[in-house]
Amino acid sequence: MSSSSSRYPIMNSALFSLFLFVLIAKVSFGFSTKVYVVYMGSKSGEHPDDILKENHQILASVHSGSIELAQASHVYSYRHGFRGFAAKLSDEQASQISKMAGVVSVFPNSKRKLHTTHSWDFMGLLDDQTMETLGYSIKNQENIIIGFIDTGIWPESPSFGDTDMPAVPPGWKGQCQSGEAFNASTCNRKVIGARYYISGYEAEEESNKKVSFKSARDSTGHGSHTASIAAGRYVENMNYKGLASGGARGGAPMARIAVYKTCWDSGCYDVDLLAAFDDAIRDGVHILSLSLGAQSPQGDYFSDAISIGSFHAANRGVLVVSSAGNEGIPGSATNLAPWMLTVAASSTDRDFTSDIMLGNGAKVTGESLSLFEMNASSRIISASQAFAGYFTPYQSSYCLESSLNKTKTKGKVLVCRHVESSTDSKVKKSKVVKEAGGVGMILIDETDQDVAIPFVIPSAIVGKKIGEKILSYLKTTSKPMSRILRAKTVIGAQPAPRVAAFSSRGPNALNPEILKPDITAPGINILAAWSPADGNMFNILSGTSMACPHVTGIATLVKAVHPSWSPSAIKSAIMTTATILDKRHKPISVDPEQTRANAFDYGSGFLNPARVLNPGLIYDSEPTDFIAFLCSLGYDQRSLHLVTRDSSTCNSINKFTTASNLNYPSISVPNLKNSFSVTRIVTNVGKATSIYKSIVSSPPGVNVTVTPSRLVFTRMGQKIKFSVNFKVTSPSKGYKFGFLSWKNKRLQVTSPLVVKVG
Repeated sequence: MSSSSSRYPIMNSALFSLFLFVLIAKVSFGFSTKVYVVYMGSKSGEHPDDILKENHQILASVHSGSIELAQASHVYSYRHGFRGFAAKLSDEQASQISKMAGVVSVFPNSKRKLHTTHSWDFMGLLDDQTMETLGYSIKNQENIIIGFIDTGIWPESPSFGDTDMPAVPPGWKGQCQSGEAFNASTCNRKVIGARYYISGYEAEEESNKKVSFKSARDSTGHGSHTASIAAGRYVENMNYKGLASGGARGGAPMARIAVYKTCWDSGCYDVDLLAAFDDAIRDGVHILSLSLGAQSPQGDYFSDAISIGSFHAANRGVLVVSSAGNEGIPGSATNLAPWMLTVAASSTDRDFTSDIMLGNGAKVTGESLSLFEMNASSRIISASQAFAGYFTPYQSSYCLESSLNKTKTKGKVLVCRHVESSTDSKVKKSKVVKEAGGVGMILIDETDQDVAIPFVIPSAIVGKKIGEKILSYLKTTSKPMSRILRAKTVIGAQPAPRVAAFSSRGPNALNPEILKPDITAPGINILAAWSPADGNMFNILSGTSMACPHVTGIATLVKAVHPSWSPSAIKSAIMTTATILDKRHKPISVDPEQTRANAFDYGSGFLNPARVLNPGLIYDSEPTDFIAFLCSLGYDQRSLHLVTRDSSTCNSINKFTTASNLNYPSISVPNLKNSFSVTRIVTNVGKATSIYKSIVSSPPGVNVTVTPSRLVFTRMGQKIKFSVNFKVTSPSKGYKFGFLSWKNKRLQVTSPLVVKVG
């Protein structure tokens, strides 16, 4: 199953704005306190109970020695995967604690927002036998546990049944937490764990706000959607109100699911996210999937809850897969840490469209999930002509609430506009037209985002070009007419895949030496499981939230076939086997203009399940490599020790002078002066005896050479170092793109090259 991000929700819920906004935490505990995270680095052998006592003592020291006040202000202790706590503090108390020994960072409890059947077929993962026919058994996926940090799950969905599944893996240490409409027996052999976290949410939100299901049960659908994309069981006839019908499943349908509900109607708070990471690491998950993130620009690694949690997860061998965000502009990608796998969104070849018949005989097509249809043609006018009250024609052209004159609108089809900076729900605009008596709506999306929406009247979304054509028809005809037909499923749309217009892009705003996003996967109009509490058992969504679990599902299969591989090895296999060509073997394009995409749009390329289990070579990284990366950014010995809690220093490890030298599967040089070299190490995971030759496509204006240009391997697991040398040949402005491939007779291992001449 495919999934989609929450930016384009089926229901008009704040939860599904696809990008995660970081909002200033508001005062909710007295007049001068708010919840802060106190992060204290790695756990180093202390008993969890001792950590709790120490945390209370730290809090007591800023509460005049009172243990009672300390306990009253305490919200969470993080004591399994890493150290720290959350507490209600005044700004002055937070400042005092930030200066104490052992404290890495203190930051307020910020809020994050949430960033699905045909997509697996589109990528060539046709059924459970596909990998078997390629020579790999993926039966071991039943021993792989995926943790989803999201809005919970609807465990009774057919996507989460446990028929024919064996007993829970013996290494599992998690639990099935009881709560509202959810008890310990609600879990099964598929959904093996479920927890929920609400303290951080309750500390910030008004107490009179009703919480839907104070348990791991999913009231909004997003968590069920993402989990079913990655690991849903086969469902024979999944559809959304008759659209997109067919058999559907997740990428790893026999893998286990563990649920960590941290996200509520308004978003997900840092202190709850960190508690979920802390528990997931201890519970024994193998992969964590997070379809959520910060609003760009993202903060420093150790004042960002997701960066912190994923750092400690990666150090414990847990791969963290995350969405890049849905802000759709250069430099907007989030979840930027190199120890995470960050996913952009792209299309499949399936669209949901409505035909628009114009009175002059012309037929145009728009995007829609509306099953309503006009039985006959009606007059069509621009919404600007139906302005009401104090609204100007320009304001009314956007079909804002109360902006339409009912007399002018009644019985007509309205042409409305939607602008990039507008956060108004597109569904809401169809409601505004309906309430004013309109019988249909054509919505001109000036961002051309290609996302289908379930409107409440016959409606369709068109891009700027078609919109101008329709407006021209209105101006040149005395009595323009139109009829909008119901939505239908269209297979074979081209070009595909295309990078989504809403998908957040590079360069990496925090450290441009690391290319982000890492990969792209299906994230437009994805059908997957949903929550009946929000209306349907299945739903169609779009966003990087949906792209992320596609990669999670494939990462699970890699882990099943190669259980000893590190998170970095799995990530490398996914990145170096990606494709930068669409189904017509032409370069992947990017919406809305369908211009040629580049590595800032898609990272290493589009996910390619058929090649990922046999990458040939991998770029592996150990936890010490990430320490070296932090050293190259200027972290000093004290801050390093606080994070790692071990004897690591910048002098005791193989340090490198530039962050570009992290052994990453992509290569980015953001400030090339004249000449520059980076080193990489590849590990042979293919045939014992193999020879690879380098193929380079140099970025324009730069000459790239590789030393050595041939890699000769004689055994499995052998590592070979090489250098990539960049020399400016003709100075130019802006980033330029190329690639390096290591190729033998059967395999090709490709890394994007990203260069900016400084």
